[in-house]
Parts: sequence; C-alpha cells; structure tokens
Amino acid sequence: MNIRALGLNIKAERNRKELSQEKLGELVNLSTNSISLIEKGKQIPSAIHIYLIAKALNIGISELYKDIDA
Repeated sequence: MNIRALGLNIKAERNRKELSQEKLGELVNLSTNSISLIEKGKQIPSAIHIYLIAKALNIGISELYKDIDA
C-alpha cells in the first residue's frame, strides 16, 4: 500500500472540509503531530483511525484509497 498517497488523500479531504490538523486530531483522538505524520506518509494509521478519519471527514473509507496503487 502506498502510505504517502493515503496521507495525501487524507490531507486533501481535510483541506476540502476546511479542517485544521488540530481539529481533525481532536475528532479522531490523535495528536496534531500524528495527523501531520500520517499526511506525510511517515506514520501508518491503524484501521480504527482510518475509519474514524473517514467518519470525521464524512466520506467513505474507499475515498481515502482512491487513486492508490497497491
């Protein structure tokens, strides 16, 4: 899985929803630093955090994986 692409999709959706990293972190119980690392592809989010991020962004999980090559 391309972790960097996943992070970029999360960042793009977060920006589309006009949420700060801090606010997204609060919604999913992660630090701002963790959100930053996930968006940069330097930290792999757990399955539950992927679910919570998608829920906080009001999108399906599949949207976070769009255009990602295996």
